[in-house]
Amino acid sequence: MLEVANLNQYYGESHTLWDMDLSVPEGSCVCLMGRNGVGKTTLLKSIMGSLRVRGGRIRFGKDELATLPAEARAKKGIGYVPQGREIFSMLTVMENLSTGLAARPDKSKAVPERVFELFPVLKTMLHRRGGDLSGGQQQQLAIARALTLDPKLLILDEPTEGIQPNIVSQIADVLLELNKNQGLTILLVEQKLPFARRVADRFCIMDRGRAVASGAMPDLDEAMVSKYLQV
Repeated sequence: MLEVANLNQYYGESHTLWDMDLSVPEGSCVCLMGRNGVGKTTLLKSIMGSLRVRGGRIRFGKDELATLPAEARAKKGIGYVPQGREIFSMLTVMENLSTGLAARPDKSKAVPERVFELFPVLKTMLHRRGGDLSGGQQQQLAIARALTLDPKLLILDEPTEGIQPNIVSQIADVLLELNKNQGLTILLVEQKLPFARRVADRFCIMDRGRAVASGAMPDLDEAMVSKYLQV
């Protein structure tokens, strides 16, 4: 579904992604892994169009994304949950959810009911401001907002960062439901190994801006963990 090939990226004169390759098959849940600063978020921003790529290809289905503006990529069916959530703190939960509807190709103005089935707590907080929610509730809101556009691919950048354990478990349940039962393709960046092993069926490890290992999640062995993931 998503294919990244020979992607190169720079911050100023600093070369941050080096011929990066990534494959996300349709129906899979792929976890992008690696220590801090290896280029994971840079890769996601390049896929979403908030960073202009300097070389390489990004294909989503039959579409070449590298030359498309960011808003066009969302309309192709890619939902994005950025690191730090980036909800609108002064808008209500309902208003935050409604911002995701703008990218729906069918122009629907109604928040899909499945959003509230997955995150029932949000239905009880529709008129509360986003900034008044707990960190875990804000993360649920950010994921729900991405789902309002009915995406074919959901991309999440560290969805468990700074979240209390019970909400982490709930988010894992939601991702498993979306992927295994509803067939949604997922790409996530995640540092917590137990979470990654629970929700993902494939992994890709990055080191110094490159993909250095990938495969089925059961093939992620202790030697790889020690070499590339342990701090």
